[in-house]
Amino acid sequence: MGHRTIRKRAGGLIAAALALLALAVPLPASAWGFYAHTVTADIAEANVRPQTRAGIARLLRAAPLLGTPDCPLATIQDAAVWPDCIRGEGWRWGYTAAWHYQTEPITEEYSDRKNCSGGNCVSAQVTRNLRILADESLPDPVRLQALAFFVHFAGDIHMPLHSGDLEDRGGNDRTVAYGIAPGLNLHWIWDGPLAERAISAARPGLVRVYTAAERAALGGGGPADWGRESWETARDFVYPNAFDCRPCLEVPEETALTQEDIVVAIPVAERRVTQAGLRIAEGLDAAFAPGPLPGED
Repeated sequence: MGHRTIRKRAGGLIAAALALLALAVPLPASAWGFYAHTVTADIAEANVRPQTRAGIARLLRAAPLLGTPDCPLATIQDAAVWPDCIRGEGWRWGYTAAWHYQTEPITEEYSDRKNCSGGNCVSAQVTRNLRILADESLPDPVRLQALAFFVHFAGDIHMPLHSGDLEDRGGNDRTVAYGIAPGLNLHWIWDGPLAERAISAARPGLVRVYTAAERAALGGGGPADWGRESWETARDFVYPNAFDCRPCLEVPEETALTQEDIVVAIPVAERRVTQAGLRIAEGLDAAFAPGPLPGED
């Protein structure tokens, strides 16, 4: 065997080892991760009116005018992750970082106006961007940017740890093992592997046309309601499930989710993903038709 062949095979083994190592180390999660956000967009797309779908397609043609070639915006699925993608250009989009969450202490009363100075929180930005999207007097690029922000932030606000908090940055400061996988954190688990498992295990699948009865049961409300639901879920389920406490006032910095903990958490995560998708559909339908927007009196 020649030296060139040896070097080639050695290089291939090293590359394979590095690839496996990359898979073993969790990357920092975006809010709800790529998969969950795109699934909320899939649910919304399957449940909007045909005229809404046509209106979205027209706005998407304005994507080149936004000047974000590294963050494509050709589909509603792209829109669902675009606000996370642009955060890679912090010098340009850094001011949007606080728009993705609104951590409210689970030991205090909930208020959608608290921790939202100047509208820099997720509930305010869901409302703001939906209003911009619905304003037909604005140019298409402005409305398209608002579309992407609305679709993404409406997903974010349904993730419990983007609202509920125990002085730990929404679970980011709590080291948690996920089954046999050690060294993660509570926020990352709910953003990524738990949401992904809930989506993959759902029967029937989450991406489908929902009945009027299902939409009535899972939809409705506005950003303040959605944030409160997430905060209550964090208070009444996420932290108790992780730390075996009720109420949870003080918890240790480390814990582990057993397989039993994960199994009972899956329906909770599934419901929040489904609600997000259906409520995104409701908001989009309202934005492209006359009438009140979600949360408006």
